[in-house]
Amino acid sequence: MQRYFLKLSYNGKPFHGWQSQPNAVSVQSTIETALSTVLRCETPITGAGRTDTGVNARVMYAHFDSSPIEDKNRFLLSLNRLCGPDIALEDLIATHDEAHARFDATEREYKYFVTFEKSPFLAPFSWHSPSPLDMDAMNEAAELLKKTKDFTSFAKLHSDAKTNICDLREARWEIWENAYGTNGIVFTIRADRFLRNMVRAVVGTLVDVGRGKLSPSAFQDIIDARDRCSAGTSMPPQALFLWNIKYPFIHES
Repeated sequence: MQRYFLKLSYNGKPFHGWQSQPNAVSVQSTIETALSTVLRCETPITGAGRTDTGVNARVMYAHFDSSPIEDKNRFLLSLNRLCGPDIALEDLIATHDEAHARFDATEREYKYFVTFEKSPFLAPFSWHSPSPLDMDAMNEAAELLKKTKDFTSFAKLHSDAKTNICDLREARWEIWENAYGTNGIVFTIRADRFLRNMVRAVVGTLVDVGRGKLSPSAFQDIIDARDRCSAGTSMPPQALFLWNIKYPFIHES
């Protein structure tokens, strides 16, 4: 048997998140059904993580075991036909037998897109802010995240995470220039791992800073409280993208 990594992307709107669940269509279950059809045997996959309902992925990886696949291009073409228009299988990478899509990932990156002008073209993949946001204040607060290790205040309550410690490496807001000329900003956050609902909770609390409801010092108080109830609301999922994942044995060109 050979272990393979699948590189893929997906539009999260039609799916109830990444993870397979009873009586719901997920990204994982859709790919597993396609794989089992192409390989003619039941083929489970393990993803790099779990995205919630409606969250998108520009890059996701998953691993599975199979007998050797001789024609990669034909294999991917068959999978793409079966998975439909909202999932794109982009690459198949042979790895060593112990490679693990979740545990071997060294870094994950998310982006959250915000527009200040109503756009029918960007609405499916962004959040429209009805009022301006103070990006300087939000970046001042975001800098505090880089000094934080315990993200309990931004963690989903009653999750199965064994620890709320994350090694956060980047958190910043930038001007978002897009093909439609629509005024907007984008939040980028990178870490070794993320807690369930963490990014949307962080963004929601930073938006409160941008609206003037919280000061950066009050944002620090929320971090220190280690209490999800003290943080801001969770932002809508459609504007959130899992943007990249890094592995020591996969080198992007």
